[in-house]
Amino acid sequence: MSRIGKKLVSIPDGVTVTVDAGVVTVKGAKETLTMPIHDAVSVNVSEEGVSVTKNHNAKIASAMWGTTVRLIENMVTGVTSGFEKILELNGVGFRMDVQGKKINLALGFSHPVVVEIPEGLTVTVEKNTLKIAGADKQAVGQLAANIRELKPVEPYKGKGFKYHDEIVRRKEGKRAAAV
Repeated sequence: MSRIGKKLVSIPDGVTVTVDAGVVTVKGAKETLTMPIHDAVSVNVSEEGVSVTKNHNAKIASAMWGTTVRLIENMVTGVTSGFEKILELNGVGFRMDVQGKKINLALGFSHPVVVEIPEGLTVTVEKNTLKIAGADKQAVGQLAANIRELKPVEPYKGKGFKYHDEIVRRKEGKRAAAV
């Protein structure tokens, strides 16, 4: 039995959750998020909160039971307080700038790198820190991962993108052999 699946997702004030034709819609003060429901589970909205039940005892139903509860919980959190990822860029000559719906990055390549900002996300740059914020947890995390993938932090000098709370284990470089 899933301990997460048995949980009831509470609905805070100002948030409405509706289920219609296999789609869950969570509407908050600023944002509206939607998610399709897998056929193996069913979602019920009541005054106490949102509950998810399995439609049958197949393996996929057990897997989707807890997953659906967590996804709905993340949607409710997203429309109330939102999610944020912070990336730090370290390295001499590395720069970043936001212009409209694009992020311009100078990462030591022979060309500038331009990254499109998806709809619903906001990006701000302060010195060497890039803040990505939005209501959709998956979209925020995916944009942060895509940017980090362009120049991941390397262990010798610590250059590249790293998450704000990430700890990079530094390695010692090569030594000259004693003659």
